[in-house]
Amino acid sequence: MNNRKGVYPGTFDPIHNGHIDVAVRASAIFDELIVAVYDLPKKKLLFTVDQRMEMAQEAFQDYSNIQVARFSGLVVNYARSQGAMALVRGLRVFSDFEFEFRYAIANKKLAPEIETVAVMTDERHLHISSSTVREVAELDGDISSMVPPFVVQALSARFAELQQNGNNPGYTVSIRD
Repeated sequence: MNNRKGVYPGTFDPIHNGHIDVAVRASAIFDELIVAVYDLPKKKLLFTVDQRMEMAQEAFQDYSNIQVARFSGLVVNYARSQGAMALVRGLRVFSDFEFEFRYAIANKKLAPEIETVAVMTDERHLHISSSTVREVAELDGDISSMVPPFVVQALSARFAELQQNGNNPGYTVSIRD
């Protein structure tokens, strides 16, 4: 009997309720789901890979078929190395579809044996993105409906640390405009 394994890749900076919803629902499709935390994306990060891993592990500690792992390089190479049959992607809004469609086509060219499975985000989470969470948190807004309590605490501590060191993370663009 084959083990149906999926990989849900992302930066998870930070993990939020939309990510968690997609992963939990995808875990019902697969025997095993790996939430794969990308270690070095080409974008500005608020949290280290170890911090992002820790938050993801806490988010999924009660789900026996969801594992959290760190990965580098091409996601299809990582998926192959894990024996995964599919990549899981979450879709929130129409603009996500175009990006994810191109991403899926490129990955299919690189690894024809790996499928892409899109899971539509529950309507309660359509407005949530990691960048929105970071911006609202930086401005001391209430993010308790967007992330688990341990992420609220991690964001509060991180922004306090940055302010104490005189660093501006630069996430407050769209909300102040």
